[in-house]
Amino acid sequence: MKIAVTGKGGVGKTTFTAILSRLYADEGRKVLAVDVDPDANLGQALGFSPEELAQIIPISQMKEMIKERTNSQDSAFSTLYTLNPKVDDLPEKYAREVNGVKLLTLGTVDVGGSGCVCPEHTLIKRLIMHLVLRADEVVIMDMEAGIEHLGRGTASGVDEFIVVIEPGARSIQTYEKVKQLALDLGVSRVRVVANKVRDEEDEEFIREHIKDDLLGFIHYNPEVIDADRRGSSPYDISEQAVREIKSIKDRIDSDLADSQK
Repeated sequence: MKIAVTGKGGVGKTTFTAILSRLYADEGRKVLAVDVDPDANLGQALGFSPEELAQIIPISQMKEMIKERTNSQDSAFSTLYTLNPKVDDLPEKYAREVNGVKLLTLGTVDVGGSGCVCPEHTLIKRLIMHLVLRADEVVIMDMEAGIEHLGRGTASGVDEFIVVIEPGARSIQTYEKVKQLALDLGVSRVRVVANKVRDEEDEEFIREHIKDDLLGFIHYNPEVIDADRRGSSPYDISEQAVREIKSIKDRIDSDLADSQK
């Protein structure tokens, strides 16, 4: 199973990704959580200590390894380098495990302009393709808003795109943008999780705009905020959040089972 979780910054997609990952791990599944967000904090939400987090270096910052794998001399745009670097051993080599979940932090390539054709970008994109198309475990990717960094072949290997939103027009726009991008890549399965829902009015607003793509609600929960403040995994702090995301997980499993019939 391969799931890509996206959404605007601050909507709670990392909390959702972390709890979903731990729920699958509780079932005895092999789970790889992949942090592709530039504001990488999935490790904290999974339950790593500050000392453990300080030792994690994102793949995109491993300059010497990238040079070796891509046969490049530096990161300049004019450099000649290998377009299909070896990446299949990287998850096992660099992933760290906590609470039954392996975490792989990819990081991002910081460049100006509309894109990057460079060794770092090439290796990260190749690694994502490997995880989606070849990895033999549950892979849940915590991504930045949008899915532009997924190529057509990679995107078609994702079982479910999940957009985490909150009750508001900007979040709805993000969902609509991701859905269009997914359609452009030949992917029709885009689902929505509504987070920070306060009341029935918020629920009705979401239902009106999302309709059949809605997987479920996660209600506003001070315990999740407390977990973040304490640097703890929300899974260990909030029974309500775990219960609500467990219900969403059951819906994901049911949808995927139906699609495979």
